[in-house]
Amino acid sequence: MTNQISRRSLIKGAAGAAAGAAALGVSKRSTAFAAPAVIQETGSQVKVLFWSAFGGKNGEVEQEVIKRFNESQQDVVVEYQFQGTYEETAQKVIAALQARQAPDMAVLSEANWFRFYANQYLAQMDEFIAAEELDTSDYVESFLTEGQRQGKQWWMSFARSTPLFYYNKQMWEAAGLEDRGPKTYTEFAEWGPKLLKKEGSNVTQWGFLHAPAVDYLSWPFQGTIWAFGGAYSDEDFNIRITEPNSIKAGEWLRSTVTGGWSTASQDRTTDFINGVTASIMQSTGTMGTIIANAKFDFGTAFLPSEVNPGCPTGGAGLGILSTSPKEKQQAAFKYIAFATSPEITTFWSQNTGYMPVRKSAAESPEMQTFYETKPNFRTAVEQLAITQPQDPARRFIPAGDRIIGDGLEHITDNPGEVQPTFELLMANRHEAAAPILEHLMGVAG
Repeated sequence: MTNQISRRSLIKGAAGAAAGAAALGVSKRSTAFAAPAVIQETGSQVKVLFWSAFGGKNGEVEQEVIKRFNESQQDVVVEYQFQGTYEETAQKVIAALQARQAPDMAVLSEANWFRFYANQYLAQMDEFIAAEELDTSDYVESFLTEGQRQGKQWWMSFARSTPLFYYNKQMWEAAGLEDRGPKTYTEFAEWGPKLLKKEGSNVTQWGFLHAPAVDYLSWPFQGTIWAFGGAYSDEDFNIRITEPNSIKAGEWLRSTVTGGWSTASQDRTTDFINGVTASIMQSTGTMGTIIANAKFDFGTAFLPSEVNPGCPTGGAGLGILSTSPKEKQQAAFKYIAFATSPEITTFWSQNTGYMPVRKSAAESPEMQTFYETKPNFRTAVEQLAITQPQDPARRFIPAGDRIIGDGLEHITDNPGEVQPTFELLMANRHEAAAPILEHLMGVAG
C-alpha cells in the first residue's frame, strides 16, 4: 500500500519529469543559459516574444487581445508569432530550446505543458502573481489547480475547452429527430443511419465524422471510453484499454463505420460547415469559427453518456519559459494577468467559444445575457460539472495522444478489429510507459 501511495503522489511530479525528459529529448544542462540580472535600462520598454497555437478566427481574436494589451500600457510590448497546432508549437519550442532561441512565452496545451515543467523549462509564477496582486480565488478552481505542481503555479489556463456534440438542425429535422443531441451512444447508433444520405453508391451526407489522429481523435474518445465504463489507464499507469468496458467503447466506434453512417475526415469542422456531415464532436473553441462560416442553424449538446457520463477537459494555457531573462518573465506575466482578467476572458469567450477562466466573468450579467441569447455557448459551461482531467496514459506518457490516436484511426479508417488493435495499443503504451515506471519505482523504493 505504501508503494502504491508513493507512486500516485509522484504522478504529477516524478512521473511528469520522466515523461517530460523522454518527450523533450532536451538536456537541461546542455541548453540552459544564465539570464542577465537586468536586460534593459530601468523604465525602458520590455519586448516579449510570444509563440501561439491559435490560427484562423481564434488567431484574429487573440491578436486583438494582444493589441489591446499593448495599447493599455507603455512598459511591455508583446510580439506575436503563430507557430501552428498545439503539438507543432510544442515541437518548435523544443527545437528553439535546443538552439537557445526560445520565445519568452508560449501557448501550451493541457496535454503537453508538463513536458516543459518536468525539464525545468517553465518559470514559476507565484512571485509574479503576488506582484500583480492577482486574486487567484476568482479563477475556476479546476483550471487553476491543473497548472500547479508541488504547490506552485507553472502554467495558467487561458483557452480552456471540452469537446461538444455539434449537430445541423436542418438535417436533424429532415431526419425526423428531436432538436437535441443523443442522450446515449446507443441512441446515437439508432439515429446515425437516419442521417445518412446517398446518391447511388455515393454518400452525399454523413451522419457523423471522426477526427484523424493528428487532430486529437483520442481526446473525444476519452469521453466515449469513460461513458462505457472503461479507461485508457489508471492513476498508477496500469493500461486499461483492453478491459471489457474499454473494448465495448471500441466496438461502438467501429460500428459507426461498419454501419455505413460515419467515416474518418481530415477536416471535420470544414466538412460540418459545408454540409458534408450532420454532426461532429469538436472543441468548444471551434464555436466562433462555425458561427462565422456556417450558413445553417446548428445546436450543441453534451457528449453522449452510456453507463456513465464522460467528458474530458482540454484546451490550452500560457507558460513562461525559464530560459527567458527575469525581467522578460515578469513582463510576460503582465500579459497573462491581462489576458485572463474578467474583462478579457469575457471577450475571448464570447468570440471563440472557449470557457471563461474567471468565476466573476462566467457569473457576470454580461455573460448571463450572452448565454441567454446564444445558448450554444452555455453548453460547455454546464457540461463542465461532469468533466475530469484525462487519463495519465494520454497526458503523461510521451506521444500518448498520437499512439492512442493512431490505433483509433485504424478502427475509423479501415476499419480494423477492436480487440487486436487495442492489444497492440496496450503493448505500445507499456513500452512507452516503461521509463516512467522505472523512474517511479526507483524514487518510491
